[in-house]
Amino acid sequence: MTKTSLTEFNQNFLSFLDNSPTPFHAVSTMSAQLETNGFERLDELDAWGALSAGQYYVTRNDSSIIAFTLPKAALAETGFHMVGAHTDSPCLKVKPKPETIKQSLLQLGVEVYGGALLNPWFDRDLSMAGRVSYRDSSQTIKHVLVDFKKAIASIPSLAIHLDREANKNRTVNAQDHLPPIVMQVEEGDKVDFRDLLLQQVKSQYPKLKIDKVLDYEISLHDTQPAAVTGLNDDFISSARLDNLLSCFVGLTSLINGDSSQANLLVCSDHEEVGSVSASGAQGSFLESVLSRLCPEPEQYHRMIQRSMMISADNAHAVHPNYKDKHDAEHGPKLNHGPVIKTNANQRYATNSETSAYFRQLCEQIDVPVQDFVVRTDMGCGSTIGPITASTLGVKTIDIGVPTFAMHSIRELAGSRDAHMLATILTKFFKKS
Repeated sequence: MTKTSLTEFNQNFLSFLDNSPTPFHAVSTMSAQLETNGFERLDELDAWGALSAGQYYVTRNDSSIIAFTLPKAALAETGFHMVGAHTDSPCLKVKPKPETIKQSLLQLGVEVYGGALLNPWFDRDLSMAGRVSYRDSSQTIKHVLVDFKKAIASIPSLAIHLDREANKNRTVNAQDHLPPIVMQVEEGDKVDFRDLLLQQVKSQYPKLKIDKVLDYEISLHDTQPAAVTGLNDDFISSARLDNLLSCFVGLTSLINGDSSQANLLVCSDHEEVGSVSASGAQGSFLESVLSRLCPEPEQYHRMIQRSMMISADNAHAVHPNYKDKHDAEHGPKLNHGPVIKTNANQRYATNSETSAYFRQLCEQIDVPVQDFVVRTDMGCGSTIGPITASTLGVKTIDIGVPTFAMHSIRELAGSRDAHMLATILTKFFKKS
């Protein structure tokens, strides 16, 4: 690893994070990069037939994406080298009827999406982004992505003078305390959030013939850009590291992989809320794509048994202020390499076969590897790994890059770990 290559990699990573405030934007950014590198877009509505050897991608709901390379060899004889990640992150989502005016201030009702750490959302410069569904002048329903980009919202904390116990026991009531303030209004004024979105769409897309905003999926996001931080540039600080880090690494590795090998990247939405949706890992997206690529049942099952899935999702680094929250023998450190995640109760899909494969892969390119097992007296989170393994019957390992402050509005990772993981996954996507 050279300093130049690491610096360039991280700058591209920071740009990806800043351009991907929602799963919709992440998939749009990934699609553009894939097309730049020669991947052909497919549509689930079309008949694919027998695709020739090449590079392809397909999206579902604009928020999940599968990209793959097809070799000339039969898939039943090769299987796929697959990497899985997820595009969503915990956040605050705007409700369908969000407008509230109190004390001459317009606030928006929000829902908490996923297991978000709520306190870090206070006193941040927030913006909004997402997908808007509109009707055009021909009465056709269409969709477009919006991003206000500038700071337009804030959730101010209650001053400590009014809550002297704030540093000891302040709690957050999601219904009452999270509605952000977006602007000041005069008494008696009425504001329609859809009209505000209409103005934003017209500003971003002046050539669109838009008649009316019908609906939306809008999230709040932090306007502070992603950054390399630390006295010696040891860290990357950003929103949505969980799990856009794995999406970026998977995408970069696939593009740099061997196009004559059967490789596949799947980045699914809704992992943070259980993956139960048409575009989530527990939906039919991946299985549908694979069965279209290998439609004959006997050949399909042979392909699956020759395949391997690396489920990439961030891991918990040992926090120096909370060491007792970790198993001392399984505590990953930042910038010490990717982590193999293991759980006896199958919250992770790792087994000895798949972990042995990954360890050997790391040894071959001299990249260190770490282990994570949750404390025996604590519950364990999960990933798309067990879902994919149980749905497809494919050999799977759960791995990830160690991070701090997972599910905060601002997370922290090592500045060298993502690059190390990319080196491993690129090796995975290349013929031996």
